[in-house]
Amino acid sequence: MRARIGLEECGLAYRLNLVDLQKGEQRAPQFLAMNPNGQVPVIVDPEGPGGKKVTLSQSAAILLYVAEKSGKFLPRDASARPAFLQALMSTCTDVTPTLGAALAILRGKEPHAPSADIFKTRLKSYFKVWDDALGRHKHCAGDEVSIADFSLYAGYVRAKGAAADTCEGMPNLERWAKEMGARPATQRAIKF
Repeated sequence: MRARIGLEECGLAYRLNLVDLQKGEQRAPQFLAMNPNGQVPVIVDPEGPGGKKVTLSQSAAILLYVAEKSGKFLPRDASARPAFLQALMSTCTDVTPTLGAALAILRGKEPHAPSADIFKTRLKSYFKVWDDALGRHKHCAGDEVSIADFSLYAGYVRAKGAAADTCEGMPNLERWAKEMGARPATQRAIKF
């Protein structure tokens, strides 16, 4: 979802190729040639820097790549860059893996509720930090929307759909999520 939001918001043309994880298509030799980890997403840009083809995995790396390519959603002022990087890394290294762990436990063949609760509690604490931060400023890294917002929104949407209790009672986060969800490009990205 992060990569699709980034591509849509940055206004870059792309062709979506679905990979059926249930059928194991991510383990096909042609896919593994693009990402040896066998994970989605992957983008292939035939018009990368210097006109060279770029193949890139990792949704945060894709977000940075499309933002740099389009010149959008990155802080222009160098003094704003540290807050932006911290916000982006929090969404990628705190929220996303914690959500992933909770969902893996909940969706497993034999879900273990106490383990899931540990990760859900941690996720809720991350969202509480975001709720407090979004009470002080409009977006993740200040007053301007950035790819950090796209990254957090993707995690929030997944959490809201699968573990809604991790998002409850957070009015600033909810306000921000409604604003992000109302963006036409973001709407296109989540309805593919």
